[in-house]
Amino acid sequence: MMKTKVRVIAIYLPQYHPIPENDEVWGKGFTEWTNVAQARPLFKGHYQPHIPKDFGFYDLRMSEVREMQAEYARRAGIEGFMYWQYYFGNGKMLLERPFEEVLKSGKPDFPFCLGWANHSWQTLTWKRDVSHKEGKTMIMEQRYDGVKQYTDHFIYNLPAFKDKRYMTVDGKPIFVVWNPNDHIEEIQKLMEVWKKLAIENGLKGIHFIANDVHAGKDWHSFGFDAVYEHRELVAIQGQQERNFVQIVQRAIQKMFGLTSFILKADFSKRYKLLVTEDVCKKDVYPTLLAGYDRSPRAGRAAQIFYNFTPKTWRMHVKDVLEHVKNKDYEHNIIMLKSWNEWGESNHMEPDLKYGTALLDVLGEELNVE
Repeated sequence: MMKTKVRVIAIYLPQYHPIPENDEVWGKGFTEWTNVAQARPLFKGHYQPHIPKDFGFYDLRMSEVREMQAEYARRAGIEGFMYWQYYFGNGKMLLERPFEEVLKSGKPDFPFCLGWANHSWQTLTWKRDVSHKEGKTMIMEQRYDGVKQYTDHFIYNLPAFKDKRYMTVDGKPIFVVWNPNDHIEEIQKLMEVWKKLAIENGLKGIHFIANDVHAGKDWHSFGFDAVYEHRELVAIQGQQERNFVQIVQRAIQKMFGLTSFILKADFSKRYKLLVTEDVCKKDVYPTLLAGYDRSPRAGRAAQIFYNFTPKTWRMHVKDVLEHVKNKDYEHNIIMLKSWNEWGESNHMEPDLKYGTALLDVLGEELNVE
């Protein structure tokens, strides 16, 4: 494979194997596929459900699946996967098995990095009529318990940071923080602890990336090395802030418990809002958005991009690549959201409708041979 001019990192969700915590709340055997399979069209031309093709409704406990995923990603010019990590503190983790097996087995031989999904797990995550125990809202609470927790978290990740597959920037292992605004003082403390421990353990440091959930905030002043733009909701809304009609609709929805207000937009008319001129800067990374439709999880309370096709995807890829064409390779990172977020109809993996078309387009635009 020819080396591309950009470093595409695909965000990877490990939510495809049953765990006791999900069984207890949502029912035996619940995984992300439960919501995906029951999705239905909500308006004329709405593409649902998305049914997986080449990999099927897979279980990430199978190493063969993980090998296939890496091979498909490699052929499309993707540099590596960013695995979401659910580390809650007090010794609690969820969905850690797939990555732990990748790390221990050495397979697939495909680059990776980690992202900390630092949010509590609550039943509000999925709002469809999925059976769960009434009254239980908190599944696992995200904690910030100080230096000991942050030290334990670093030590847990150290074998990954030292793995030859781990992706770096300027020799520093990449680590993404999903919500840097949550307990920012504690996250700053964690970063200070980690940078010190990294040097003490023979690393050059840590390259901390903030997910820019609050568009335009200066995360560098809080100690982050870079940010990546996260603008799908801004683009669907069509502006930075929700307009008056949307605000009133959501207020009525909340007041009466209604779920009839779908927030939707035509991808072909809004994709340019997914990237700003800020990504020309060395330490601001754009996001390639592989579709977005939360209706499998949220039903009629979803945010939806419709008219997302291989053709409109190509337009988006070209636009993002044009923005970063003058950046140096080491810092020319593009976050691809996502490799397999099927519950948000946000995936590069083949489905029955388009097959490998999204992967093919990406490989063509990256000039992969």
